[in-house]
Amino acid sequence: MFEYAPAPESREIVDIRPSYGLFINGEWVEPQGEERHKTVNPATEEVLAEVAWAGEADVDRAVQAAAKAFPVWSAMPGAERAKYLFRIARIIQERARELAVLETLDNGKPIRESRDVDLPLVAAHFFYYAGWADKLAYAGFGPDPRPLGVAGQVIPWNFPLLMLAWKIAPALACGNTVVLKPAETTPLTALAFADICRQADLPPGVVNIVTGAGGTGAALVNHPGVDKVAFTGSTEVGRLIARSLAGTRKKLTLELGGKAANIVFDDAPLDQAVEGIVNGIFFNQGHVCCAGSRLLVQESIAADLLEALKRRLGTLRLGDPLDKNTDIGAINSAEQLAKIRELSEAGEAEGAERWSPACPIPDRGYWFPPTLFTGVAQSHRIAREEIFGPVLSVLTFRTPAEAVEKANNTPYGLSAGVWTEKASLMLWMASRLRAGVVWSNTFNRFDPASPFGGFKESGYGREGGRHGLEGYLAL
Repeated sequence: MFEYAPAPESREIVDIRPSYGLFINGEWVEPQGEERHKTVNPATEEVLAEVAWAGEADVDRAVQAAAKAFPVWSAMPGAERAKYLFRIARIIQERARELAVLETLDNGKPIRESRDVDLPLVAAHFFYYAGWADKLAYAGFGPDPRPLGVAGQVIPWNFPLLMLAWKIAPALACGNTVVLKPAETTPLTALAFADICRQADLPPGVVNIVTGAGGTGAALVNHPGVDKVAFTGSTEVGRLIARSLAGTRKKLTLELGGKAANIVFDDAPLDQAVEGIVNGIFFNQGHVCCAGSRLLVQESIAADLLEALKRRLGTLRLGDPLDKNTDIGAINSAEQLAKIRELSEAGEAEGAERWSPACPIPDRGYWFPPTLFTGVAQSHRIAREEIFGPVLSVLTFRTPAEAVEKANNTPYGLSAGVWTEKASLMLWMASRLRAGVVWSNTFNRFDPASPFGGFKESGYGREGGRHGLEGYLAL
């Protein structure tokens, strides 16, 4: 393999404060309690900052601030709201390098992904929904769609800033105000976004950021002043939220787990399919809810594809996420690493064959090599449970009907990929796969104009596109 010289991105562009409070009503405030959490760099275990954890009283302050700002913000003409969203988008572009480095430090993902995927999409979502702000009457939801009120939003740690954009941009475009809780392990880019709101002169209280763990999220979700809840995270927590909101007036959007099938037929271009498989499961260390974690390959080409795939995995570089040559960064937390290890060990115990390329592991930080399992049965845990890590389960099929049956044999229904040169087969498969998104000869491609969401235990509601407005409007 050709050896690349190290090409580290400088972290000097990022100014991380030693300690952060809460962002409420346009101001930084101290929490009423004293609980704080250290956020660490998962690649080095270095402490980056101390972050306040909001209690119920702090959440109540944030919701009250959002409720107070709602009448003014919702009454503002859509074209005026759009100006703020455009301004936020432009500031994100101007500060893209800083935000990308901050995301990589706090999350562990490679800088190439933060810089070339996450940040462009973050800005694109704000630009896109800025364009909708004065066109809501033409979105297909009636001639006079109205905002709901205060949106309580809880986002995960795998795409911290991008998930923030997915939720805040449509909420503001529709005239709602927001209280957002980032994940406890990746709060720094959300706190940087609070500074961007101030830089954009967003009216106080329109966006509020409260940091904390599950208790903070529960206080926000269950607050009587919240009119809409949007949650992205695990299916287990999604179930709890759905139960707690059942029978209330609150509107709910859930984007939960996945166990996507990436289906390769014998006529697919092999090299292109291999790249799609790698992107489908090893992008962002497999920390992707729609990751193609189950590879279904037609039996007649399974041996050739696996040989090519292993050869490609041998070229992936694991290491310093700030190095521009890195393909596989750090696992986000010790807890997530333990889960990945547990399920991988279960795969071996149940009889699947494990393989990883030769891969030096750094001495510090949370790391897991790119891994694939062959000889996987549908009953194996690694074929049924979401691993949320760089682990691929390989199964085979003979006919399209068998591929559909195996792909749909999961409680999840978030995404799928189909690789074939036959358009008729592609459409036949797409009409039968029970997945919210079906990619054709690609994987993990996103656009702000395209809706995203799932079926079954992958949640309900859609984010992105025109459909993403619906969850923030009173219809």
